[in-house]
Amino acid sequence: MTDKKWIERVFPLGDFVLDSGTVLRDAYLAYCVAGTLNSAADNLVVLPTHYGGAMNANRAWAEAPDSPLAQGYCLLIPALFGNGESSSPSNAAPSQRGAAFPPVSLADNVRAQRQLIAERFDDAAPRLVAGWSMGGMQALQWGSLYPKRVGSLLAVCATAHCYPHNAVFLDGVKAALEADPALAAGGLAERGLRAFARVYVGWAYSQRFFRDGGYRALGFDTIDALVAHWEADHLRADAHNLLAMLATWQTGDIARMPGFGGDTVAALARIDAPAIVMPCRSDLYFTAEDAAADASHIAGSECRVLDSDFGHCAGGPGYEPTSTRRILDAMQALLERTA
Repeated sequence: MTDKKWIERVFPLGDFVLDSGTVLRDAYLAYCVAGTLNSAADNLVVLPTHYGGAMNANRAWAEAPDSPLAQGYCLLIPALFGNGESSSPSNAAPSQRGAAFPPVSLADNVRAQRQLIAERFDDAAPRLVAGWSMGGMQALQWGSLYPKRVGSLLAVCATAHCYPHNAVFLDGVKAALEADPALAAGGLAERGLRAFARVYVGWAYSQRFFRDGGYRALGFDTIDALVAHWEADHLRADAHNLLAMLATWQTGDIARMPGFGGDTVAALARIDAPAIVMPCRSDLYFTAEDAAADASHIAGSECRVLDSDFGHCAGGPGYEPTSTRRILDAMQALLERTA
């Protein structure tokens, strides 16, 4: 386990121009860091956050037993726009709070992270960019947007763009949340958040996970107990934050960058770094088939499928021990390739 001290900080971006042309007023990135940059500036590891995830969730990868990240690296966890730590509907400038928060792209997040590294980490080229879910989408975006700067990348339970069935799933959870009239009225949308959680939990794990009682491995005696946990967790969230991140996810496509004209294959082919794409066999929305298709367009990439019944959640940092070990092994392999 790492003996590093984690330090949380904020990086002001000022008025940050988004891909849409809209200006995000008084923008900032929250981030946490452990370890220090070495004299060669070649030990930076970037771990972008996932949908709804706080920065501290990604610490599990560094704090796992025998983690390859435990020693010798400067670990940077930048928070996703909309997660409530970086600029979000819940904390934005008054004119952009709540439903007025502008749409943010995956590339916007990565460009902001690049600016952070340039100004506070000696413009270091990341040795590894790794993430789960939306964090993995950002890792792929890093590889395409800055192909000469990324040493290696790992995308766990993620794809380079939001495939159609994934988008339909997101429409469902979004509709459940927006059906609560309290949301439009400026209230807490408790009923909507409960509905959002109940719809989401059925997608997050596989059919076999529920049928065979996989939830017991997480400490829940019944499915009802698991669902109650998801409800309680989402009741702590801000509804507009969830919707802002959902919009980033649903419109996520590395081919939306200027110069690609929507050609996802060309954008994937631009990735020049050693890459491992690691989907889960039973993921219902970032499917193994879609992830493998993406990997086939990245020269020198490898697709390693997690054989788990935990569905999308198999890839969560520290979530399922067997999958976590495979993820850490992939990190080790990539770090050794860039040594």
